[in-house]
Amino acid sequence: MEPVRAHVIIIGRVQGVSFRAYARDRARAAGVEGWIRNLEDGRVEAVFEGTRPAVQRMVSWCYSGPALAAVEKVEVRWEAPSGKEGSFAILW
Repeated sequence: MEPVRAHVIIIGRVQGVSFRAYARDRARAAGVEGWIRNLEDGRVEAVFEGTRPAVQRMVSWCYSGPALAAVEKVEVRWEAPSGKEGSFAILW
């Protein structure tokens, strides 16, 4: 199956609610590579790369996130996969 890549921005109450940690754990369990980080303006940015079904599950999860999150909007941009992501990491 050909890999895909989604570049995602999550908007709402998404910092301070363990969004990045939950995303990392879910991505690793699904075999999705990439990264996630907090942005200075309160949003969260992530890149998910892997099989289409696995990446789509990660993107779908971003619409709700962990229990304490209050997601208002998710922006998704589909890109060509880089094949260079390695594992899934939290960037600081």
